[in-house]
Amino acid sequence: MLAQLQSRRLILRHWEDRDRVPYAELTTDTVVMEFLSSARPETPDQWIDKQRARFANDGFAYWAVEVRDTGQFVGAVGLSRTNYEAHFTPAIGVGWRLCRQYWGLGYATEAAAAALRSGFEELRLEEIVAVTVPANIRSQQVMRRLGMTYSAADDFDHPRLPKGDPMRRHVLFRLSRQNWLRQT
Repeated sequence: MLAQLQSRRLILRHWEDRDRVPYAELTTDTVVMEFLSSARPETPDQWIDKQRARFANDGFAYWAVEVRDTGQFVGAVGLSRTNYEAHFTPAIGVGWRLCRQYWGLGYATEAAAAALRSGFEELRLEEIVAVTVPANIRSQQVMRRLGMTYSAADDFDHPRLPKGDPMRRHVLFRLSRQNWLRQT
């Protein structure tokens, strides 16, 4: 996979040490992290190191995203393997987490579209999925703008979250390579 992707306004690139502080700040914003609970808590540095290892091992992961014109750190967008068992796994998912000041500008959709393009063109994936909790309407809107489809029959309880956890229920959106090709 390419070390860098570009869209009209953004650069998606491999992680650098200069990204550690802004990414750590992103993870302390409770609004940004509201729907990103993790069954396996890790520090921001561990998360970045994991992305670097995934690029080395798998050829894909989450990229650091920056604004092309200013170099400002926007957040993280990319592809990852699902690391749990569910009715739709094994699967590759697309995801994002952006600094709040960049919400509402179309950056999540633009960067995720670049990640999808890379997944379908370079990795030759047949399907890419996205998951979130039902309350995360903003992310679901991004998924729809990407051309992903939703079926209530695909809703599932995240196996890494305990029963009773309000974030356990998840919705699944899908995009097949065939549908992506029709859109592009």
